[in-house]
Amino acid sequence: MIGDMPERVVAACDGASKGNPGPAGWAWVVADGDEAPARWEAGALGTATNNVAELTALERLLTAVGPEVPLEIRMDSQYAMKAVTTWLPGWKRKGWKTAAGKPVANQELVARIDELLTGRSVEFRYVPAHQVDGDRLNDFADRAASQAAIVQQPAGSDLGSPEPPASPDTPVAAGASRRRPAAKTSRPGASGRTIKAKFNGRCVCGRSYAAGEPIAKNAQGWGHPECRTEA
Repeated sequence: MIGDMPERVVAACDGASKGNPGPAGWAWVVADGDEAPARWEAGALGTATNNVAELTALERLLTAVGPEVPLEIRMDSQYAMKAVTTWLPGWKRKGWKTAAGKPVANQELVARIDELLTGRSVEFRYVPAHQVDGDRLNDFADRAASQAAIVQQPAGSDLGSPEPPASPDTPVAAGASRRRPAAKTSRPGASGRTIKAKFNGRCVCGRSYAAGEPIAKNAQGWGHPECRTEA
């Protein structure tokens, strides 16, 4: 758990679902004094909706940061923010029912977040996603969540994981280029077999591939043959 931080900490969290519902993941990132990513964590959720992924990311962030630490949390999900700030009091008064009288979706997650927010100083800040000059922390969390959804494996600074790859959903600034990761040589004995994808998917590099395209087995799943890495 992150603790012993007397000053306000700036953080971001995000969730991703490739299909909504589909393979999903969550991520949070805590900044250093210069608001650069300092510590982060990401995880897989199997098949889940985008809203579940967004709420899970917030819940994991609040769990990871000590309750005595004042937080500024940056998010690109208006649903998750409004669920735990604007709508929550009314839901609780109505016995966890919406204005239409229906059960609140994702009630267990929302209730857990409500518990974690009780008695602590938290300021939520909405930031738009996938902007050329968007929020640096939100972009990092977005990429980490997307990567976790694709490969369905945990990652983070404590695990020594590399920075997550660029998101294909973020426009490239004028004059800049998004380079394809250099292919690594497979270790001796590794399979070089390629097959045709049966379904649309997304490679570990962040780019998508279509059904019928050749793909190869990667240590982190299936993807472009040129992105094959050592197992």
